[in-house]
Amino acid sequence: MGCFECCIKCLGGVPYASLVATILCFSGVALFCGCGHVALTGTVSILENHFSRTISDHAMLTEIIQLMQYVIYGIASFFFLYGIILLAEGFYTTSAVKELHSEFKTTICGRCISGMFVFLTYILGVAWLGVFGFSAVPVFLFYNMWSTCATIKSSMANLTDTDYIESICVDVRQYGIIPWNANPGKACGTVLSNICDTSEFYLSYHLYIVACAGAGATVIALLIYMMATTYNFAVLKFKSREDCCTKF
Repeated sequence: MGCFECCIKCLGGVPYASLVATILCFSGVALFCGCGHVALTGTVSILENHFSRTISDHAMLTEIIQLMQYVIYGIASFFFLYGIILLAEGFYTTSAVKELHSEFKTTICGRCISGMFVFLTYILGVAWLGVFGFSAVPVFLFYNMWSTCATIKSSMANLTDTDYIESICVDVRQYGIIPWNANPGKACGTVLSNICDTSEFYLSYHLYIVACAGAGATVIALLIYMMATTYNFAVLKFKSREDCCTKF
């Protein structure tokens, strides 16, 4: 066998679906974890400076955000390892399915491991759908705030009555983020417009959008993983039955 034929044979054993899913998964998780971590820090800063100046009013929220940041560290580490394991499993099962190497044979243990990865990937896929939906919540809240600021700026440009402009408010207490007794709890008119012009708001808003996109990319990656692992598991199971039939 020449060098060219050997290269073609090796390329035939590459699990391209798992490879694409791994790249997409790493990218999505990196965006979600990195951007989400920084955006959460910016959110705490915005609340402390503009909506809840008493520490006791947002102490629980701060603890929850810190806990979420630690969870982000765990998610990043877990999916880094899980992606590598799934890619390695993809190389093994693809080679076994295509029978490229004589030493790669299907065994009961191998099929059980493949089945376990199918089940675990399905569970993670459903979980990440929930994460994707949850990551859209801050995007929605920041978008409401941004659109309210756009209304204020439009009214100011049209020389609208000042009293009307100052009556346009955003009350974050209605979202349950901080308690109702938090002071001031809301921002109105030019104060709200100035908040939207801060770098903290601009950065956090766009980072939440990127984090949400990263969560969506991770969902797509897990979907590709599910299709690839399910297909390989089904083929391996079929081949094991075929091997049993040829023994008799």
